Amino acid sequence: MTSISAIANDFFVACETGKGWEVCKTYCAPNATFAAQVEPLAGIKTLAEYADWMKGLLTIMPDGTYEVKSFATDTERNNVAAYAVFSGTHTGAGGPCAPTGKKTNSDYVYVMQFTDGKISHMTKIWNSGVAFKELGWA
Repeated sequence: MTSISAIANDFFVACETGKGWEVCKTYCAPNATFAAQVEPLAGIKTLAEYADWMKGLLTIMPDGTYEVKSFATDTERNNVAAYAVFSGTHTGAGGPCAPTGKKTNSDYVYVMQFTDGKISHMTKIWNSGVAFKELGWA
């Protein structure tokens, strides 16, 4: 059986490189939920919606990359936390305004909860306000 660490890592890579739900669903329960206390993601309630949101974000910021700073598995609580920094420049069409050419380096954390070896819920911890200011969107 594959460890939750390996599944979380594979999901993280797929999600952060804009593969969308079609690829990400391999690692998740079909009805996996999503939560984030940030305005841009307020209407997103499923992990499927979030994975596709990330896919769209990478069309707005086609140079988008990430650097993992920490990756931790809590076997007692059956979750994995990944802390990373997303970097990208708004050069693609779409988003809240015309391309600004501005860049963000934005810290965030995913906490992925597992049930029966699949991600059943993910919480994103992110200060979207700082990222939006850096990108010229706020």
